[in-house]
Amino acid sequence: MKRYKAGILGATGMVGQRLVTLLAGHPWFEVTALAASAQSAGQPYKQAVAGRWQMPDPIPPAVGNINVMDAMDLQAVAQEADLVFCAVSLDKASTRALEEAYARLEVAVISNNSACRGITDVPMLIPEINPEHARVIPAQRKRLGTQRGFIAVKPNCSIQSYVPALTPLRDYGIRAITACTYQAVSGAGKTLDNWPQMQGNIIPYIAGEEEKSEQEPLKIWGSLSPDADAILPGKHPVISAQCVRVPVSDGHLAAVSVKFDKKPTREEILARWRNNETLPQKLQLPSAPVPFLRYLSQEDRPQPLLDREAGNGMAVVIGRLREDPVMDWRFVCLSHNTLRGAAGGSVLTAELLCAQGYILQRE
Repeated sequence: MKRYKAGILGATGMVGQRLVTLLAGHPWFEVTALAASAQSAGQPYKQAVAGRWQMPDPIPPAVGNINVMDAMDLQAVAQEADLVFCAVSLDKASTRALEEAYARLEVAVISNNSACRGITDVPMLIPEINPEHARVIPAQRKRLGTQRGFIAVKPNCSIQSYVPALTPLRDYGIRAITACTYQAVSGAGKTLDNWPQMQGNIIPYIAGEEEKSEQEPLKIWGSLSPDADAILPGKHPVISAQCVRVPVSDGHLAAVSVKFDKKPTREEILARWRNNETLPQKLQLPSAPVPFLRYLSQEDRPQPLLDREAGNGMAVVIGRLREDPVMDWRFVCLSHNTLRGAAGGSVLTAELLCAQGYILQRE
């Protein structure tokens, strides 16, 4: 199999570094372009990240000597890639302009950023949940005037644990959801070592996070318009979210309560989680965890330290299912925020779009 040429925009940041580790040696993708700010441009990658490499594994030798390009040198980067993974740190307007510019240069853009999530013809994908939303891509290409280029985004990391756990239960009629997320410092691109304010502390506010946590599931659970030219967000269920930063290195945990129109039994819920089969697993995509949803019966699980690496960090781990005196049921769930919630979710999305025929190789 001829591998797809992959670039990384924002390659020196935390998500960019995680993408580097995931793509090095990937069976489908070959890293051919690393791009960052003008300050890093022209340096070998290992030099550009010297003193700020934050991954547990060393810099992959295959990419360490690749010279970093300027992400704003669009033509040069685009010539080296069939697709780019975007993890830049720019304001929303600049990020959208950059991603659309790359797409117009006939590059598939898989974005970790929020700038394009609200655009109706941009699919926001959790591959196990809404792979059919990719059918909107031809309409987006028509808007952008492209043949191969397009943008697909992954949703916010805060919802990646509880939305997968709730999705198999939707036909019971989910009426209302409350979710309190306890989010690791790596979600802010930091570590416990370089964020002293988080030492022994909790910060009960993450800018913009609660709004994303309440709105983005409605797009993921939305439907395609009759002409497949837009994704129509659902109006229900109502979601109330609180997002808290906690002194944990990696792993976002969510405490969820849910109200149903038709309350399922405990056995029915556990069976739905246990028997959940989705397209990425059926296609045997390289990054797809088997199984996707994992329920632990121990009363004190899941825990970030013990369970965030389940399925190579791509599985969602659930526990503590019990009846709720205000709602119907409550449970706790966990996902690895820089793997399932960021870089790994982007790689799995790219694998899905390759398998579906949306990402095309240059001649």
